[in-house]
Amino acid sequence: MASTLVVKLTAGTDAPERCAQAFTVAAVAVASGITVSLWLTGEASEFAQPGRAELFELPHSAPLAELRDAVLAGGTLTLCTQCAARRGITESDLIPGVRLAGAAVFVAEVMEPDTQALVY
Repeated sequence: MASTLVVKLTAGTDAPERCAQAFTVAAVAVASGITVSLWLTGEASEFAQPGRAELFELPHSAPLAELRDAVLAGGTLTLCTQCAARRGITESDLIPGVRLAGAAVFVAEVMEPDTQALVY
């Protein structure tokens, strides 16, 4: 079993089930003691900002803000720098604990031994 899970989320409110699945898998992995790195890219970028996850609703899904907070408490939550720039999101717009990083950091994470990457 991988000791680290890297989850890359490209979907947001445009694909709510994929979005919720990625947050759920990341939060469950954190709760299971696995090292987790959740990357927000593309349409998911908005969830790095305060109040955005709180507006997300999907029947029979845990609240996205709770899942996000679980990841922040026990893992790493990263917003893609290019995705942020395209949307005018700056570091001062982010929830405390969210980091900005680019493709080089993502590649370095997924290439680590004993790492499993999932893309939603």
